[in-house]
Amino acid sequence: MIVTEIIGNRRDLSEEELSTVTQDFLSLGNLELVKRIFRGHTEAGEEIGLRLPPSSPELQDGDILARDNERIIFVRVKPTDVLVIQPESIEEMGKVAHNLGNRHLQAQFFGADTEYGREVMVVQYDHTVEDFLKHVGVAYVREDHVMPKAFRHAEHTH
Repeated sequence: MIVTEIIGNRRDLSEEELSTVTQDFLSLGNLELVKRIFRGHTEAGEEIGLRLPPSSPELQDGDILARDNERIIFVRVKPTDVLVIQPESIEEMGKVAHNLGNRHLQAQFFGADTEYGREVMVVQYDHTVEDFLKHVGVAYVREDHVMPKAFRHAEHTH
């Protein structure tokens, strides 16, 4: 099966709609979410090829790849190994942001109304970042999370 467009997302379907079909999943890691051309297998073993246009948004957890009267194939995002950074002050946040910005490391930010329960900065796990956080005494935890957006390599020039 070749998929050329995303036709919706699971969050837009009712529980009633979901109960009437078989659900299958294409599990993707962080690196696959930004690819437009990809080949893989669903959990049920069906081969899927993605050939999405360049204008297509990044894949997200729950995106619908295919649907008929009996089955829906969804994207399932694999959890990413991340550092959830929990600065206690604007000074700590400034130190962290400045140092990680110099490394061109992409970060995602979340508020207290999210699953994290407080304002945090989340980056992909990196042992040198973990060592830096220990050295400067900024609170963090290492966890696996399904991220709402893929971490991309930050392009830059000087």
